[in-house]
Amino acid sequence: MQAEALLLERNSHPRLTGEVPGQDVLEFIYQAALRAPDHGNLRPWRFIEFTGQGRERLGELFCQALLADKPDAEEAMQKKRKMMPLRAPMVIAAIAKVTPDHPKVPAVEQVISAGAAAQNIILAAHAKGLGAMWRTGDVAFDPVVSKGLGLAEDDQIVGFIYLGEIEGRCKPVPEHNTEDYVERWS
Repeated sequence: MQAEALLLERNSHPRLTGEVPGQDVLEFIYQAALRAPDHGNLRPWRFIEFTGQGRERLGELFCQALLADKPDAEEAMQKKRKMMPLRAPMVIAAIAKVTPDHPKVPAVEQVISAGAAAQNIILAAHAKGLGAMWRTGDVAFDPVVSKGLGLAEDDQIVGFIYLGEIEGRCKPVPEHNTEDYVERWS
């Protein structure tokens, strides 16, 4: 795929199916992630893969977080939480592995770097013909989920990336007017 098409045709795909990507595709995806901008060569990212029953365990963790916040949550809401990771054959948690109080690289820059790595995962998946969806929601910011994933106190989930084959038709990529977003100083 040409770089221009990759950048301008990428789109989020909420309906994903199929098999877990093969090891060669995943290696390509992770190598792309590791090329993200990284001030100080901190490599401030970590990834956790969820496939098969791992997705069910993640759904249970999401439900635990719900019940910690709302012990009387309705059964339908609990079921919805449990089903969230089952929307795709694979989910990757992208995590900012933050070095607090770094003398040259502030925490926000480390989180942005992890976000860039997550974006590279999505672009690499698109390059390989896969669909992807970057999801956050309250589960990405929940201390129960962070603890359940074994994150350090300063680590941050930047997103859950859902990967799989695209199901159904692709929605059109919207056109945007750059003038609405660009300010020029001359």
